[in-house]
Amino acid sequence: DYLIPSIVADLFQPQTVTYNGGVANIKQWKISCYLEVMESGIPCTNPHEGLKSHCRELLDTCNNLFASWYRQQHACNDKTTSSYKVDEEGNPIVSRLMTFITRYTPAPDENALLKHVDGAGKVDGSVVVALPIDRWTASEEENSFEGHGGGLTFWDGRTKRSANGTRGPEEIVYDTRSGDIAFIDRAVWHQANPITRGTRWALVIFYKVER
Repeated sequence: DYLIPSIVADLFQPQTVTYNGGVANIKQWKISCYLEVMESGIPCTNPHEGLKSHCRELLDTCNNLFASWYRQQHACNDKTTSSYKVDEEGNPIVSRLMTFITRYTPAPDENALLKHVDGAGKVDGSVVVALPIDRWTASEEENSFEGHGGGLTFWDGRTKRSANGTRGPEEIVYDTRSGDIAFIDRAVWHQANPITRGTRWALVIFYKVER
């Protein structure tokens, strides 16, 4: 909670960015503030250094959690495991490619980020952190996670037979809460589900595994 008051009061400054072809069919994305960006200034050239500094401890924690998760996730089914660089504990050495905080509201084009793949499939994985309930811009009841949509949906690569006999990826819905963290593997389709009330905040990090 100690991070949030300064973020919502003055540090969060949404930047308008334009993605080629759009992201989840949105040409201009206007509800995120970028702490770190990819090489060549993608998606913007002016990351917010103050916000990055404010969140540094959280970012370092996410690095450690993602590295540990990636090692476990790929221990049995990744033939390239031996090709990535490891630290003294045997966890992969990871680096953040892009980091941003997003503020969701019920307004059109601000209430969700529909079905997409992070980094157009060019990242090794990502994390989404549901930041604490915003008790500073409205009441806790107004911004509660309860009963107003939100959460994450994933489309698993395994096929599942539907009621009409067709096969398609299994759809998995997570009803996220304050402080939850989701680990997303490379090129997994997912979305931030629409909210209908209040304000939600999320931290998103795209990762590269050093090889």
